Amino acid sequence: MFDSLPDNWLTLTALLVGVVLVAWIGDRIAALVFRGIIRRVAARTTSTWDDRLIERKVFARIAHVAPALIVYYLVGPALRVGPDAIAVATGGAALIAALVQRVALSFVVVTIAMAISAFLDAINDIYNESYHEAKNRPIKGYLQVVGLVLYIAAGVIVVSILADRSPVVFLSGLGALTAVLMLVFRDTILSLVASMQIMSNDMIRIGDWVEMPQANADGDVIDIALHTVKIQNWDKTVTTIPTYKFISESFKNWRGMSESGGRRIKRSLAIDMSSVRFLTEEEVERLSKFELLREYMRDKRNKLAEYADETSALGPDVIPLKRRLTNIGTFRAYVLEYLKANPKIHKDMTLLVRQLAPTPQGLPMEIYCFTNDIAWANYEGIQGDIFDHLMAILPEFGLEAFQEPAGRDFARLGRAEPAGA
Repeated sequence: MFDSLPDNWLTLTALLVGVVLVAWIGDRIAALVFRGIIRRVAARTTSTWDDRLIERKVFARIAHVAPALIVYYLVGPALRVGPDAIAVATGGAALIAALVQRVALSFVVVTIAMAISAFLDAINDIYNESYHEAKNRPIKGYLQVVGLVLYIAAGVIVVSILADRSPVVFLSGLGALTAVLMLVFRDTILSLVASMQIMSNDMIRIGDWVEMPQANADGDVIDIALHTVKIQNWDKTVTTIPTYKFISESFKNWRGMSESGGRRIKRSLAIDMSSVRFLTEEEVERLSKFELLREYMRDKRNKLAEYADETSALGPDVIPLKRRLTNIGTFRAYVLEYLKANPKIHKDMTLLVRQLAPTPQGLPMEIYCFTNDIAWANYEGIQGDIFDHLMAILPEFGLEAFQEPAGRDFARLGRAEPAGA
């Protein structure tokens, strides 16, 4: 090939260097012109879409087409080779010119593909800024599919240009590679189907609190892309999960709680069963003075009086069933009224105070209600205040909270003197 070069190859080399220099200057001029014109136009408009195009460097990438075109059209005259000779490219300067033109044309294709990819990113930015539905219906995954197809097409075109063959030749051979392509793009295909199902069924949105224990993810969704979903955990770490995992595996979305305006409290207070007993008359009188128990105690005392009148006619030979108030039942009524009077408890949602089955750890008194503040810190504060009050008021009802013996309890027993010593 090099044997067929003209004798004045030094001159031709200098001309090639000159072409490269002209191309570099053309790149600088094109970049400055594009920047100047586009920025002036963007400054005069009130919309932000043109700013997004500039930020994504769409026009800057298009400007890089200029030096490639300069090289493409000047390399022939620089090597003193005509278009017909370049088309044949049997050897010598014609072959070098043909190779340079192919590389320049391939560069143009890649540059345009990168510019279109940047344009797709700008579309995503504009969509997120301009439409309220962007949070519920992100299009990033679909745009990434378009970008993937774009780069595949650009790759086929570049290979066909470098090999000087029609793209149809390469596309016709893809049928035999279908199985290989399915294996290579398995995750992409699964993610594409998963993205469509996620969007159509509105399974997750940006900003949702999502919990997926098998992936150690518990936090807010910050990005939904074609292949991955990013979750920022509460410790500020970021977990990246394949998109198709949200279709094939289970997860918990707390959006319903956020939209309902109430956050559930479901916690039990263990009562020592040995402290459960009937109330004495003095305790009934004292508890009747409690603001939250006045109506309850008055109603209960009236019902007990009516029952006593009914059973008094049974005669002295019959011992009637005696009904009395218990401290645990009165405490349960107090907790219910306390929650109803609490302004931070949601009144339109389920509110229960119930006893669970007794366990070796005591009698669980479960509180089931919803706060009207769903913020995590506020929710924990409300829940803490409720149980602080309930544990502190237990002695007023003659009740004790159950707690398993600790080391201090055993040490105290060990120091106790034996009986009769």
